[in-house]
Amino acid sequence: MNFLIGLFVFIFGLCIGSFLNCVICRLEQKKSLNGRSFCPHCKHTLRWLDLIPVFSFLFLKGKCRYCKKKISVQYPLVEVATGLIFLIIFNFHCLLPVGFFSIFNEFLIIQFFNLFFLFYVSSALIIIFVYDLKHYLIPDKVLFPAIVIAFLYRILEFLILNWGLIENWKLKIENSALLLNYFYAIIIGSGFFLAIFLFSRGAAMGFGDVKLAVLMGLVLGFPNILVGLFLAFFFGAIIGVILMVFPFGAAQGKYKKGLKSEIPFGPFLIAGTFIAIFWGSAIINWYLKLSNL
Repeated sequence: MNFLIGLFVFIFGLCIGSFLNCVICRLEQKKSLNGRSFCPHCKHTLRWLDLIPVFSFLFLKGKCRYCKKKISVQYPLVEVATGLIFLIIFNFHCLLPVGFFSIFNEFLIIQFFNLFFLFYVSSALIIIFVYDLKHYLIPDKVLFPAIVIAFLYRILEFLILNWGLIENWKLKIENSALLLNYFYAIIIGSGFFLAIFLFSRGAAMGFGDVKLAVLMGLVLGFPNILVGLFLAFFFGAIIGVILMVFPFGAAQGKYKKGLKSEIPFGPFLIAGTFIAIFWGSAIINWYLKLSNL
């Protein structure tokens, strides 16, 4: 039963990933989401057989059925990544209690809200990851709605937990403190990047990263925001050194990223966010135990 549910969640993620590819493509072309999907090369309208996640790419051997142009590997990668992330989210955040149909309380409501909230946020982060990686730009059309929805979700979460369902005032105070943790995380994340942005006059950090840090704060809270930020800079430093040392882009000659070359930081922030969502608390506990040795 658990395998079948996991398989369903993974396939659901594949389908959402296919939609995310469509969103990324339409953002690049500055077009609305209305209308049927088409090949970006020959503009031929695609049939449903051409749109089956992963399978269509493999069946067509990575080429358009009509013009035989290569299909970007981005499409299956985004689909598989979305499916895996959805599956991990489900395993981490949907541990249903025995007899949950008869134990319908505020905690179960929050659990289901949290599941679909994380599905939505992860979808937005995947779009931003790919778009920023390709165009060095964080799309406001995706980021701003995600920030608004994340903010409303945290308010709704707080109201549900304090809406007369919990009589213990101590628990109500603790829930208020949890809400403040997200506010602290926003101040820490966005304030840190805003200081870098202002100090460097936009040379070291784009303003899009400042806005992305607001979403990180609403998703992670404090202290997980610290884990997300640390991992982002850690991965960014490693990749930056690799790009400076090893040549890449054979078609463009032996080119290396110099110290002044632009590297999008959004993907590193998003990678740090995902790791902090799943393993943030474990990493913090491991660090605290290690520091006590």
